[in-house]
Amino acid sequence: MTDIFEKLNLILEDRKDKSPSESYVSSLYEKGLNHTCEKINEESIELIEAIKKESNKRIISEAADLWFHSLVALSMKNLSSNDILEELEKRFGVSGHEEKNNRNT
Repeated sequence: MTDIFEKLNLILEDRKDKSPSESYVSSLYEKGLNHTCEKINEESIELIEAIKKESNKRIISEAADLWFHSLVALSMKNLSSNDILEELEKRFGVSGHEEKNNRNT
């Protein structure tokens, strides 16, 4: 399944050089990080609402929207899903409480 992340990483990089009229992702790049962060906020609220009271299909759709916009924002910061996957991999075998405490020090 990580292949989908690789494909998305390539698409996100490719869209940096495309016209905003050709691509939704390109239009996000043009509108900038603040706009994309607003989209992330909007999508996170929609996901929460879906989790509370909508079908699994709708929850999955909203989660995909949130992930997608988050990946676009990461790309704007020259980060990718690989960076997040590496961080998650580091956390295997580490208690969530311990990991959180380590972040605070």
